[in-house]
Formats: sequence, C-alpha cells, structure tokens
Amino acid sequence: MIRRIRIAGFGGQGVMLTGQMIAYAANEQGLYSVWVPTYGPETRGGTANCGVIISDKPIYSPVFKNADDLMVFNLPSLHKFQDQVTDEGNIFYNSSLIEEEVKQTCHVFGIPMNEIANELEKPQVANMVMLGAYLKVNNIFKEEVIVNSLKHFLKGGKEALLSVNQKAIAIGYESV
Repeated sequence: MIRRIRIAGFGGQGVMLTGQMIAYAANEQGLYSVWVPTYGPETRGGTANCGVIISDKPIYSPVFKNADDLMVFNLPSLHKFQDQVTDEGNIFYNSSLIEEEVKQTCHVFGIPMNEIANELEKPQVANMVMLGAYLKVNNIFKEEVIVNSLKHFLKGGKEALLSVNQKAIAIGYESV
C-alpha cells in the first residue's frame, strides 16, 4: 500500500498542519510516512503546498509527480495541481471557494469546508473538515489514531480546541 498525497492552498489555511497530521497518524498506526512542505515567500495569503507519502513499506524518495489524492483549498491550487492526479485518484476541493467544475477522469469531491467551519463558529477548523472527508474516502486510519494525532498537535495551551476540531472532522466525514 502506498498513497501519495498533495495538499495545497493559501498560507494560513492549515495546509501544513493537515499534511503533518496525516504523516503523524501514519507513523502512529505503524506505517511509514514522509512529509515535505513547500512554501512561497509569503506566509499568510501566499501559496503553500505539501506532499505526504504513506506506505506499509520503506519510502526511498519523497518526490512524486502524480498524487493519488489531492486536497485543494483554493482555486489557484486547483489550477496548478489538478492535472497531477492519477486516473484512479481523488480530488477533494473546497467548494466554498472553488465554484468552477472540476473536470477530471478521477474521483472528485466538493467539500464546503469554509461554510461548515463558519457554522461551527471557528473558521480555523476548515482544514479539519477537509481531513474528515479524506479520512472517509480512504479509510486508512483508525479513529483513535486521528484523535491521538489531534492531541499531539493541540498541546501547549491549545487543548480547548480539541472538541471543535474533532467535530469538524466528524462533519467533514459525513459530508462525503
């Protein structure tokens, strides 16, 4: 088993955290993982993407051209990466910000991640909505592994955000 995942959006949308969570969860579940961030020169509002590879065998290179899964949080990222997905792969796109039709031969899922996060009154959890949709479609991780990963990244005064992030993941899971 190997999954090559590309996550892309604007800086500040949680692109890197989403990738880190997937890589961390893979390790927690006994899989191999590699997380490779790519930043633009800006921080918030600039472009950001990361590649994650998870596998049940050692990973010898963090480089890949075509992803099995693409999560895009904004339109420029869709335009940049939509042609770099395998025919059997999945594109998860933020239908709150991307209104044009995604034309691909792979599976396509529109997730209104911003709208759902706004309904939770926490716009910062939009990335967790997308993660929930991803988790349902790929069915790789056990729920307790994801919860433990959340706890790992939400420590140091951020523990109060655990329940709203879990709720965002659950709603994203059901949105597919």
